[in-house]
Amino acid sequence: MKQLWRTLLLLFLWQTVHAQKLELPSRSPDAMGGSEFAESISKLDRTEREEKIYEQIAQGNVPAFLRQLIPIKVTAPSNGKTNTSTYYVTPDYLAVGSDQDYFLCPLSPITAQKVADLLHCSLPTRKMVDDIYSTATLKLAPSPIPPSPVMATMPIFLEHNQTVWQQRKEHLAESPLGTLVGGHKKDVVISNKLQATPGKVAIYGWHRPDGKPIQPLFTGHGDNYADYSHGIRLVQLSMEVNGDPRTVPQVLANPEWAGLLSDEGVISIPRYPKSAYAAPPSNNGNSLIETAGKKLTLADFQPGSFGERTLSYVLNPDIKVHINAPAEYDPHKKLQLIFFALPNGNSTEQTIGRQMEKGDDWHYDIQHIGAQTRFLRETLKDSNLVVVYLEASEKSWPAWRKKHADLPKRIPDVVDSIKEIFHGNDVGITLSGHSGGGSFIFGYLNGMKEIPNDVERIAFLDGNYAYDALQGHPDKIAKWLKASDHHYLSVLAYNDAVALLNGTNFVSSAGGTWGRSHQMIQDLSPEFRFTRSTNTEFESYSALQGRVKFLLKENPGKKIFHTVQVERNGFIQSLLSGTTLESQGYNYFGDRAYTNWIDTDQTVNRRLK
Repeated sequence: MKQLWRTLLLLFLWQTVHAQKLELPSRSPDAMGGSEFAESISKLDRTEREEKIYEQIAQGNVPAFLRQLIPIKVTAPSNGKTNTSTYYVTPDYLAVGSDQDYFLCPLSPITAQKVADLLHCSLPTRKMVDDIYSTATLKLAPSPIPPSPVMATMPIFLEHNQTVWQQRKEHLAESPLGTLVGGHKKDVVISNKLQATPGKVAIYGWHRPDGKPIQPLFTGHGDNYADYSHGIRLVQLSMEVNGDPRTVPQVLANPEWAGLLSDEGVISIPRYPKSAYAAPPSNNGNSLIETAGKKLTLADFQPGSFGERTLSYVLNPDIKVHINAPAEYDPHKKLQLIFFALPNGNSTEQTIGRQMEKGDDWHYDIQHIGAQTRFLRETLKDSNLVVVYLEASEKSWPAWRKKHADLPKRIPDVVDSIKEIFHGNDVGITLSGHSGGGSFIFGYLNGMKEIPNDVERIAFLDGNYAYDALQGHPDKIAKWLKASDHHYLSVLAYNDAVALLNGTNFVSSAGGTWGRSHQMIQDLSPEFRFTRSTNTEFESYSALQGRVKFLLKENPGKKIFHTVQVERNGFIQSLLSGTTLESQGYNYFGDRAYTNWIDTDQTVNRRLK
């Protein structure tokens, strides 16, 4: 009897393998075309949008050409012999609509896995993506759109969909629909890295014509993230190994066969979970962090100006933390967690800023990070902007680092502990600092072997004094910039080498931010091609399509612009540099763009003291 069941099972698998089609209902004559469907979901949030996409696929609103699967044949040596296999993939990325009008659908990995489960499929591995591209009859060149905060929205999805269609249309005569095509999207993939980073999506691919991928294997985004560049390639679960029917999970779990599908060895969990990763709850359902013996929860946030939510506490040794979150926090949006290390001699209250009253200290009117943050929130509506103000003891990060030189990992630990408050969110980190606050950033770099992928932006506001090639800073920064096209470096500085204080120079030509910035550019130039431009105001250096930008203020009048750079929209510039929103609604070193957002509530601001 066991032999009979085994024979029947093998027969079933064999028949399934040779079906080579997606198991979908027939497409209804009344089904929406891709354009109409895309318009119908254009104003929905991500969760609702993906639910609608899943519904359409489940109902069979999928182009006919996408249903017929394409064989991928591979070989791999193991234990002195060569294994052979054939697996079957969709000829293009997942789409809704008809052959004449279809919409390629970026999806989060959770929804992509749900679709794969529905259709008895798997998502590919990194090796499979490479093999699919190598096998593809038609190889389209990638068409990146400059990175911006709107790259995960429907207008950009549609723009890229149209771009890809124009590319595809040019090859219909020799490569009709149904031909295996690659190169025009990154793939959402399965990987062993996901076990070490739960709650993330793994992406890979977007091969250039030379066969090299733009996107290395990357797990920096949360599992609720998808942008225009992501595509969902389905792989039929049933496949063949050495002429026998197998399944993708069986092959990936077998050390002898795994090399056919994986360059990471055995992948024992070849899928995403059925729901998004959730943070471990406390007794009252809030995520926890440990700070100086006291547990803090999200419920500890208190009302602040403009309806914002704030949380203040002290981390030992001697670090004052103040967190400012938006009035409306949408868990479906990405969290931009901005660490702002304070400049020398300034308190948190002064750094946030407020409308000046008679007798107020002038420091309250020279940065206005609070008001500039509110401007940014109005601009970056697709993200939750949370700013973490970090004030060192003695109001000096260089002095703090010298005092605590025996704690090289302390600054990375500070970042991790604060990030833990938002555990389970899709978090992108910005490391930012003005003046001596830049020392905090370099302290972070010194404490890490490499910069993590979830650090998406590093911004120096006249604060790169501590840059030191001997500490490995250029190598770490270059490697980080190359790791993802979501990584940005923004450096603002001025010619302090000629500035005069009481008629005397106060920094050397090499020791100030002007000298340090030029040294950074020189050290990074072997890795990146910089474009230099000048005008009467700035000397500018740009690389990686603007993801790296140095804006260096000329100083013929030999003035001190140390804090003016921040006041004149510098914080805004440092967060938008290199994106499509740069200089939209503001000018760096122009008039204050944030005047309407300056706090006038003196009592709220003084609660921090």
